[in-house]
Amino acid sequence: MHELPITESILNIVLKHAAKNNVRQVVAIHLRIGKLSDLEDEWIQHYFDYLSKGTMAQGAKLIIERTPIILQCNSCKNSYEADMATIGDAACPACGQTDSTLISGREYHIKDMEVQ
Repeated sequence: MHELPITESILNIVLKHAAKNNVRQVVAIHLRIGKLSDLEDEWIQHYFDYLSKGTMAQGAKLIIERTPIILQCNSCKNSYEADMATIGDAACPACGQTDSTLISGREYHIKDMEVQ
């Protein structure tokens, strides 16, 4: 249920920017959400549909792009992609070390929106 406050925040940001730009209708919102995020696409859309009723964003489609999990090796500073199944044991492909820092994969942000 943590999707509700996040979705409300997304809607507020969209409505703020739409109002500043004299938008009549928001048609689609493109989101980038990291693969490590436990946000569920269908729940975000469900809550968005509910929260946006009566606003210029009512009926807008959320288009969600999942961004990869990127780690950076703490030894050689090489950045590399990891998958959820092996993230805890991921070894740097350049030097083999397993001590890494998460660079991306948990984020969520609004990429852009389509309007009329």
